[in-house]
Amino acid sequence: MKIVAEAGTSYEGSLDKAKLLVECAKECGADCVKFQWVYADEILHPRTGLVHLPTGDIPLYERFRQLEVNPDFFATLRDFCRNVGIEFMCSPFGLKSLTELLQIEPDYIKIASPELNYVQLLKKLKQENTKNIPVVLSSGVSKLHDIENAVSIFENSEILKKNNLTLLHCITSYPAPEEEYNLNLICSLHSIFGIPTGISDHSLNPLYVPLLAQALEATMLEKHITLDNEGSGLDDPVALNPKNFKLMCQTVKEFSKADDVRDYTISYLQNQIGDKVIKILGNGIKKLAPSEEKNYGRTNRSLRFIKDKKCGEKIEKDDIAILRTEKILEVGLEPKFLDDIIGSRLTKDVISGDAVNWACLTTK
Repeated sequence: MKIVAEAGTSYEGSLDKAKLLVECAKECGADCVKFQWVYADEILHPRTGLVHLPTGDIPLYERFRQLEVNPDFFATLRDFCRNVGIEFMCSPFGLKSLTELLQIEPDYIKIASPELNYVQLLKKLKQENTKNIPVVLSSGVSKLHDIENAVSIFENSEILKKNNLTLLHCITSYPAPEEEYNLNLICSLHSIFGIPTGISDHSLNPLYVPLLAQALEATMLEKHITLDNEGSGLDDPVALNPKNFKLMCQTVKEFSKADDVRDYTISYLQNQIGDKVIKILGNGIKKLAPSEEKNYGRTNRSLRFIKDKKCGEKIEKDDIAILRTEKILEVGLEPKFLDDIIGSRLTKDVISGDAVNWACLTTK
């Protein structure tokens, strides 16, 4: 099982801190370290709402703006990872960051859960990934048909033919309750889609979900890492500090040597936490976890106006962006409807940030 240290945005725009995270991940025993290529305009609208930080409340959009760096940052970081001896994975969040990421040829490209329904991004990745860089799809805050739609985009691609597409089961909640993880989905999803399947773990415990995922033959484990849980990174409070990340890596590798990993792991954990093991394993039926139900649609991508428009005006392509809804805005139409609404006229005035929905559109 490949262990991925999700550094995410914990580097906070600092190359020095990013390098420390790489060295920490390697020292702890990770096989790969993952970062996020952030341009705020590719992720959300300035009106999306506030994020609560120890230093006070600030607009979430501005927090993402603080994380923007130039492409040379990640090219340097990729080289640093390879010199250290650890693989480099990165998530793009839009068409621009994807193009720039492909140019530096990372070891893996990760599509985060909120972008699973961003069909334009997935199609561009399929078409322009001429080097067949392995792709990882995360499936938090999704339903089975969302996963089916995303995986189907890669049909007949070299990525799929060469077994370079991995699916990660995930719960998009920070932190995610272990009892909601339904880890038997690892087996179910692998059986349905026939591709390598692993886990993206947002729970707090360093052992429960990782060990059971390995017992179920997960091919990849991704878990957040931080230098300090008291840091100001968005995910620092729910990430594993170096001590706990190292404990996770060492224990996972130790348990992998057992004669019967599944029975050994389940027996061990049942002695530790009793029937909680059964709850963590779940029934293997894909549905939204209780902790993420309210985020369905809000966390995923939808269509949003990025210009003020008057009633009766025609909608052009540059009037619309495909963004996360997040905090306070209304959820718009799914990205798959973008081409259908271009050329429609507005039935009312809209302002930048408003959701695109059928009620505000005429037929073409």
